[in-house]
Amino acid sequence: MTIAIEITDLSRRYGSTDALSGVSFRVEDGTICGLLGRNGAGKTTTLGVVAGQERPSGGRVRVFGHDPADDSRVASRTSFVKDDQRWPDDFRLREVLAVGPAFHRGWDAELARSLAADLRVPEKTPVKKMSRGQASAVAIVIGVASRAPLTIFDEPYLGLDATARQLFYDRLLADYSEHPRTILLSTHLIDEMESLLEHVVVLERGRVRLDCDVDAARASAYSVAGTTRAVTAFLAGRPVLSTHGIGGLTTATVEGAADERVRADAAAAGVELSPVGLQQVVAALGASGAASSATTDTTDTTLDGARS
Repeated sequence: MTIAIEITDLSRRYGSTDALSGVSFRVEDGTICGLLGRNGAGKTTTLGVVAGQERPSGGRVRVFGHDPADDSRVASRTSFVKDDQRWPDDFRLREVLAVGPAFHRGWDAELARSLAADLRVPEKTPVKKMSRGQASAVAIVIGVASRAPLTIFDEPYLGLDATARQLFYDRLLADYSEHPRTILLSTHLIDEMESLLEHVVVLERGRVRLDCDVDAARASAYSVAGTTRAVTAFLAGRPVLSTHGIGGLTTATVEGAADERVRADAAAAGVELSPVGLQQVVAALGASGAASSATTDTTDTTLDGARS
């Protein structure tokens, strides 16, 4: 097993704010890994550190065995595609594609031209004046056609319409199958991209909340539904991630595996169990983190008031 990315106890501070704290995870070479979490969870900061564009405040980061912040060998093997990618004012599609080989040894010019045509990227419009969707398409073309050993996508596909996004998913997966490389991507479109992912790392408030393969992530929680009274009784003593109620009915997401004992308890309580998708797991973890923070904030305020 070859490790492409190894992060150990990573921290990143901006003034008095901890953007990342104690982040540790590894990504195997040749894997498509999703870096997931709510806005502000630390995804973009983590990607920037991996790409060598951010320096960590503490911890250790290695990409292909080297420090990305100080070793040019990492930069030469990395393609970092961002939503706000910037180009010189006069650059059109032709100029963008022309510089591709200078930065990426695996650059496939034919793939770049074909994908740009399929995504309907205008040829005569300066990238600076393109719509958000068109500029996103340019970034996608660079990321896929670079065939870099490490390709990082920081949500450049948000500006694409549904048809263009599906085209991107299909073309990326097809090219990855023929030319395996390590792909690290962040996304909020989890339902759409779940079929691409092999491994996921979920961040919550700058810390790793979940780090496992996709199947294990789906199995890390389950949903329970029934009357509010029955669900409340079933949930007693269990790690509840989120709850939703309407009328006399309640649905909850519970952390853990729905094993035989859980199923027996559910049958006895008269509630229904069901599996959850990856997006539901990530959303529930985010909701759980927000609830924990709110509880902590309330407790701190109460203690401060008592001291005064």
